[in-house]
Amino acid sequence: MHILHTMLRVGNLQRSVDFYTQALGMTLLRTVQRPEQRYDLAYLGYGANPEHAELELTYNYGVDRYELGTAYGHLAIGTPDVAAACEAVRRQSAALGGAVTREAGPVQGGSTVIAFVTDPDGYKIELIQRG
Repeated sequence: MHILHTMLRVGNLQRSVDFYTQALGMTLLRTVQRPEQRYDLAYLGYGANPEHAELELTYNYGVDRYELGTAYGHLAIGTPDVAAACEAVRRQSAALGGAVTREAGPVQGGSTVIAFVTDPDGYKIELIQRG
């Protein structure tokens, strides 16, 4: 078994697609429109199934905001340069939403370099330096 995708509900599909592609470098892999069921989907990632897990963004017609609740933690994305990834989010934040909420630096009690950002809907994303 392996993880195929993670789904997040978003308030504005194009805004979220733009954030994940422009600020975090993902590729839009495919879209699905289901007007009769009143939702649209966008699948993004750094590669497609089955070799890579994907991110499924779901827009339910007429819903522009969700309460995130207390159960959601964060997505984790590996990157060769956490500081550069934070700068990309910062550059795009005015146009696309999202923000850097913890600057790049070592994890508390360790040496792995991490940072946290939020997407336009407020979902937390941990950036972890790899390679």
